[in-house]
Amino acid sequence: MIAALAVVTMTACGTDSGSEPAADGPTVDTMFGEVTVPAAPQRVVALGWSDAETALALGIQPVAASDWLAVGGDGLGPWVEESYDTSPTILGTYEIDVESVAALEPDLILWTRSTNDQALYEDLSDVAPTVGAPVGTDIAYGTTWDGQTQLIADALGKSEDGRQIIDETNKKFDEAVAANPQFADKTVAVGTLYSGQLGAYVDGDVRVDFMKRLGFVNKPEIQTLAEPNKYAITLSAENTAALDADLTVMFPIGSSAESITNDAAIQALPSARDGRLVVLGDQDLNNAFSSASAAGTQYALDNAVPLFEKG
Repeated sequence: MIAALAVVTMTACGTDSGSEPAADGPTVDTMFGEVTVPAAPQRVVALGWSDAETALALGIQPVAASDWLAVGGDGLGPWVEESYDTSPTILGTYEIDVESVAALEPDLILWTRSTNDQALYEDLSDVAPTVGAPVGTDIAYGTTWDGQTQLIADALGKSEDGRQIIDETNKKFDEAVAANPQFADKTVAVGTLYSGQLGAYVDGDVRVDFMKRLGFVNKPEIQTLAEPNKYAITLSAENTAALDADLTVMFPIGSSAESITNDAAIQALPSARDGRLVVLGDQDLNNAFSSASAAGTQYALDNAVPLFEKG
């Protein structure tokens, strides 16, 4: 029920049908084992959530991408400064058609934030070397922004560029933490409303990780309901009170902010009555908060943290 999500520029050239096989490049570790990547891949297919914008941030233009956040048909949010030289083929997100991927003749597939389905990974690996989630990823879509950035950078032979992006983003986090010592050890509940269904996110989800990095603690009552390999839980209307915390952060999926601000049970929460409920109603900010890319994370730090300060 809950899902949502897809940064500098280099032209990706097609390969001639009679070209020699690409030489081996770096070997990277993933949760599925080691993957040897071709040197200087030319036809990169970015299937994972935010993989396309991460590749762009590292100077590689994918020939195909998934538009996880439905942000305009190209898989890139407005927080992305880079753009495509040539529009990529847009592929499915949850229902990946392996034959369609194969028809693109990729020499590298990025699938670093996904369901982590072993069978699908093996099918994709039969098409081309496939970089799955980093080692230690415990839940679906649980790849962190920095883990994704460094893994893709290593795979593309751009490790130093990846570290620079990570350092820039960490600096922004450090500045936000230093400016807001009041966040430390306060409880937070990160929730959503989708077609009338309440949900809350748990440890390992990128949104909760964002809040924890700022100093918050995910509300224990929510965390105890976490299930293996799940990044969120569903809540019945009777359990709306679980969303009450020192700070409650909510956003709608597939509807407007009014679905939350007009919900009587949510507005009855003590956090709502006391002005400690922050509703991310702006779709760009909502998407950036969920994107878990370095660029999206930086955008959220610039635009969401001021809202948290008022909460």
